[in-house]
Amino acid sequence: MKKPSSQLNCDRQSDHPLETFEQLQTRRQFLRRGAMGLGAAVLGNLYLGKLAGTQTPVTHFAPRARRVIFLFMAGAPSQLDLFDYKPDLHRQFNQPLPPSVSKGQRVTAMTRGKEQIVAPSMFSFHQRGRNGIYMSELLPHLSEVVDELCIIKSTHTDAINHDPAKTLFCTGSQIPGKASLGSWLSYGLGSLNQNLPDFMVLNSAFWTGGTGNVQALYSRLWGSGFLPSRHQGVSLQPEGDPVLFLSNPDGVSREVRSKMLDLVSALNQEQLNQLGDPEIQTTIAQQEMAFRMQASVPELTAMDGEPDHVMALYGPEVHKTGSFARNCLLARRMIERDVRFVQLFHRGWDHHVGLPKKLRGQAYDVDQPASALIKDLKLRGLLDETLVVFGGEFGRTTFGQGKIERDQYGRDHHPRCFTTWMAGGGIKGGITYGQTDDFSYNIVENPVHVNDFNATILHQLGIDHERLNFPFQGLDQRLTGVEGASIVHDILA
Repeated sequence: MKKPSSQLNCDRQSDHPLETFEQLQTRRQFLRRGAMGLGAAVLGNLYLGKLAGTQTPVTHFAPRARRVIFLFMAGAPSQLDLFDYKPDLHRQFNQPLPPSVSKGQRVTAMTRGKEQIVAPSMFSFHQRGRNGIYMSELLPHLSEVVDELCIIKSTHTDAINHDPAKTLFCTGSQIPGKASLGSWLSYGLGSLNQNLPDFMVLNSAFWTGGTGNVQALYSRLWGSGFLPSRHQGVSLQPEGDPVLFLSNPDGVSREVRSKMLDLVSALNQEQLNQLGDPEIQTTIAQQEMAFRMQASVPELTAMDGEPDHVMALYGPEVHKTGSFARNCLLARRMIERDVRFVQLFHRGWDHHVGLPKKLRGQAYDVDQPASALIKDLKLRGLLDETLVVFGGEFGRTTFGQGKIERDQYGRDHHPRCFTTWMAGGGIKGGITYGQTDDFSYNIVENPVHVNDFNATILHQLGIDHERLNFPFQGLDQRLTGVEGASIVHDILA
């Protein structure tokens, strides 16, 4: 049976890299490479991705959103202290977690063999918005836009340690080497603009919660994996050139750079005609993009034209290069310039001890900027077509770590349940979805796996997650894996 032409995969004859390669090369070229022992290696490499070039966007149905901003809180925020209000938990303070709740579930090596003592949140919660959603005192600014948020309290994941959990959320697999969410969108939908990459990444240069116990971020979280490398995320630097080596060296003018690029492109094109290697065409496209970015990126990052009231909206930290507030404003500017996918990383959320003090700092960093981003997008008429999502790699336990007092405790990793939220882009606002038990330990209603979360993001951009695939290692690879994922239809407007 012939597959629909709208299916986003590599089984179309004109798009399949191996078939294209076979059509391009001559018998002499094939024999020469085969005699040199490189034929199989070249063919194997070409199978990793189709020829780079202009890709026609294909959607499976009408999209509700055109762009995505993903606010990733690396280290795992405590849902108990921010979103998942448990008013009766204070009665269990300093008591062992009942076995009927823990059910012998997997714990980290830091907890294994130790008594699990309940540590309720010390922070007060208040009802906000038209539906009276409970929000922590640490989030006064996000509380102002709670009617735009869909707060998902029943998110869960498979990984219990940071590295595989981040990798799973960002790429759909705990195993490194898979393509990231932004890369899949770039591959499937193509570019909305010609002067900036489809997928851009902003890492916060500092965080107020302290620098202890902070894991590194790694480029595979925004890498293209087995997809052509032009779909990988481009990370902006907080200091110096926004993009490494973007500026011309001293003594090299833009005219000289243009002539140099023309010559290199011609040489690369000749090599491409001989070999048909898709990475050569990727190189040509990336070099041309880099030349355009020499003009577009400085204009993007220049804040001179932003009015004082807009800068004030994002808070005092917006004036610090590399701050989360600055990055949120940059994200809005990228969205205005039709960047498809923007991912912001903010570290410092791994609070095994001293959580109350550290969490205050982290919330200070992100609360006002995230709220301002939503307000700013809405005022500019961009929120309806921009999906903003927020989450970390997993949650935190209801039992404490370290010294446990009413106002002093830490929390371990907890993949069984945590809170994420979505806003804009065709998502119902002012609602909560899913429920956890009285200990915020187990999900009792409407579980949402991280793959369901990602499937819903793809759906809002007009993509059927089961039909966006790519052949690699004998499998039609998908962002949401092969075990199945479900779109969370109940939260869609």
